[in-house]
Amino acid sequence: MLDTLERGLQSLGMGTDLIPRLAEFGSMVLERNQVMNLTAITEPKDVATLHLLDSLELVKTAGLERGTRVDVGCGAGFPGAPVAIAMPEIKVTLLDSLGKRVDFLREACEALELENTACVHGRAEEFAADHREDFDFAVSRAVAALPVLCELCLPLVKTGGMMLAMKSANCEDEINSAKNAIKILGGKIQWVKDYTIPTTDVVHRVICIRKASPTPGKYPRRFAQIKKQPL
Repeated sequence: MLDTLERGLQSLGMGTDLIPRLAEFGSMVLERNQVMNLTAITEPKDVATLHLLDSLELVKTAGLERGTRVDVGCGAGFPGAPVAIAMPEIKVTLLDSLGKRVDFLREACEALELENTACVHGRAEEFAADHREDFDFAVSRAVAALPVLCELCLPLVKTGGMMLAMKSANCEDEINSAKNAIKILGGKIQWVKDYTIPTTDVVHRVICIRKASPTPGKYPRRFAQIKKQPL
């Protein structure tokens, strides 16, 4: 894992001083994964590339130098935790609906002394009730189909802020199917960028949606309705 992280960070133009904390977080994920389902990726080298470096590519591709961000459906902490490690000057909220995952993230963030993180147990559509348009960025990686994801994320983003969806490179159909939802929720596609995860041949994609206008107050709906009748 260490050699892979070193080469990957150099490729991203980031300092190798990040290696100890990134490697420790990756090791924590693998250790806890033995007793609970955090990830299907279990080889340390693959954790380094497909989780840690993939998350950090978001910093290079999207530019997250300032402001607040929420990682919606963060799971084992990707991409939010590696971003928080790499950028201690920004505030990152790790939001997930499964309490056990959030308990793990709280323990990990405390062990790593990540004072710039908040770990929250909750559903995005319920979290929005008290945190509507609170964040400069909402990020999410492979959580749901894009029309559903937009309704979960865009209500949390300030007008002028950004939603960043990390997807596979073959997601044109998702983008097309989400155009109506994006418009209704006050968003506008700003750009779509493909990238190759450092030290691999794996190509992923970031979809950047700018919050052009406030989201109508009736959104987000209850999750059952969002899933059953996507916008």
